[in-house]
Amino acid sequence: MKSIGKPFLTGLAATVPIMVTLYLIYWLAVTAETALGNLFRYLLPDGWYRPGMGVAAGLLLIYLIGLLMHAWLVQKLYSQAERLLYRIPLIRSVYGSIRDLFNLFSKAQEQALHQTVILTLGEMRVIGFVTRQNLSDLPPEIGAEVDVAIYLPMSYMIGGYLVLVPSTAIQPIDMSVEDALRFTLTAGITGARSGQHPPASPNTAKREI
Repeated sequence: MKSIGKPFLTGLAATVPIMVTLYLIYWLAVTAETALGNLFRYLLPDGWYRPGMGVAAGLLLIYLIGLLMHAWLVQKLYSQAERLLYRIPLIRSVYGSIRDLFNLFSKAQEQALHQTVILTLGEMRVIGFVTRQNLSDLPPEIGAEVDVAIYLPMSYMIGGYLVLVPSTAIQPIDMSVEDALRFTLTAGITGARSGQHPPASPNTAKREI
């Protein structure tokens, strides 16, 4: 059974991530095609509808919403609607988690995380991100002049800790914010840098870890 089970688990580990990714893309495409495709069938004359028009309309709609989000009025309305969602107990938990997940990998968040660093705590080293390098505008009880603000994300969770430490306690590392976040959020399982290929197989990954 061991000789059969080990290759099966290896194949499972290799195929499940691909299958889940492809299924997610398929689900999004089918959802857009079903919702917007039915709308096209209703609005367009008979014979005008073509398969795929719902998906194309969904992509175009997302792009247009992205453009509108730069307008002040749209941002104001969006903020009002978001505040309303955060007042609803169950919805605010689901919406907040999804929103934080997408914001975590957004360009705006990457710009806010200035530098990827290693924080040494005794014999333990923790990957973190410098969020503020100047704490002079805060009460002196919060941080000294030499302190910096470090964000420490937690693995497999949307959250983390903010710690204030002396700048001498951290060491910058040559690792992008995206790569460091991926490495931390997956508890070190994913560690390939951008532009580098991941391990060829799960067995190779085990040897590297």
